[in-house]
Amino acid sequence: MAVRYPFLELGAVNAPYFDELEEAVGRVVRSGWYIGGKEVEAFEAALCSLTGAPFSIGVSNGLDALRLILRGYIEIGDMAPGDEVIVPANTYIASVLAISDAGLKPVLAEPDAMTSNLDTSLLERYLTPRTRAVMPVHLYGRVCWDSRLKAFAAENGLKVIEDNAQAIGAVSPVEGLYGHSITGALGDAAGFSFYPTKNIGALGDAGAVTTHDARLAAAVRALANYGSDRRYHNLYKGFNCRLDPIQAAILNVKFAHVAEENALRREIAGIYVGGIVNRDVRLPQLVDEHVFHQFVVHVDNRAAFTAHLDANGVGWDIHYATPPHRQPCYAYLRHDGEPVILPVTECLADTCVSLPITRCTSLSDAREIAAIVNGFNKN
Repeated sequence: MAVRYPFLELGAVNAPYFDELEEAVGRVVRSGWYIGGKEVEAFEAALCSLTGAPFSIGVSNGLDALRLILRGYIEIGDMAPGDEVIVPANTYIASVLAISDAGLKPVLAEPDAMTSNLDTSLLERYLTPRTRAVMPVHLYGRVCWDSRLKAFAAENGLKVIEDNAQAIGAVSPVEGLYGHSITGALGDAAGFSFYPTKNIGALGDAGAVTTHDARLAAAVRALANYGSDRRYHNLYKGFNCRLDPIQAAILNVKFAHVAEENALRREIAGIYVGGIVNRDVRLPQLVDEHVFHQFVVHVDNRAAFTAHLDANGVGWDIHYATPPHRQPCYAYLRHDGEPVILPVTECLADTCVSLPITRCTSLSDAREIAAIVNGFNKN
């Protein structure tokens, strides 16, 4: 059957902003300033205003944001190659790639089966003398922050690096380390992604770093610009990870709509949670701090479920079918010489399915999709 309810159509997502986006791009083209400049500065100021973090640096993408944070900590002496970073095992691989790229060791921790976020009750299990940081991932748009994580970091002198690629604008019920409540300012530093599919997406790759640490901010800004703090003066062996001003201008248009976009996703999620009553389909919790970058359900017979969706014209996706420790590039991550086994992570990966939850899904579409899901029989 043809897809009647598409999973995602970026044209429809961006349609409400087309005139503003066209003007923003034209403004950059006419300015003659194509690296850095006022659009990037305005973007960084807007991100600081949104999160409450005092420092923001626009960068090339979400992976680079995390890479630059970790490399920055090494350059300012807060970490050293071989140090360990606790990271949830069920995250998108970019979180782990950033750690290993910096010469640090990712310590894969099990998530909570109910929230899909890092299980903070298990953190002590992963602590060693080489642990230097925890990287909570606000997976699918749900805040990963609580009093246990906050206390664990403080008591052990650990940095908290948020992977905030999926939860812009989400608010935690527990204050962060510096008194703020919005993701991106809960810990010591945070990496953002503005990939086109995100709640607030660019029209290409884009990312950002926020931090409370002036030293780290200076190091990240230099590292992103060939390691240079001024022209032809290279403090570090850096990269070219600058944010394009056209993407900054696009994001400056969209930043005014963060609350609106998140509210729409919550409304669709509310229809799903209230309307799906199929006991064979496990639903995410509907909590205030969830901004629903993805609406992920879990089913034991995924092949049958996705076939049912296909037969009824419902688009779907899987986030993520293969966790990092199952990837060939991380086959070396072994425990006592044996492959790493993470049963909660593997169960979530084997049963997850994402339903449509963007601006191209109307509220009436969501009700019809809920009814289609209710018609699924796993047998």
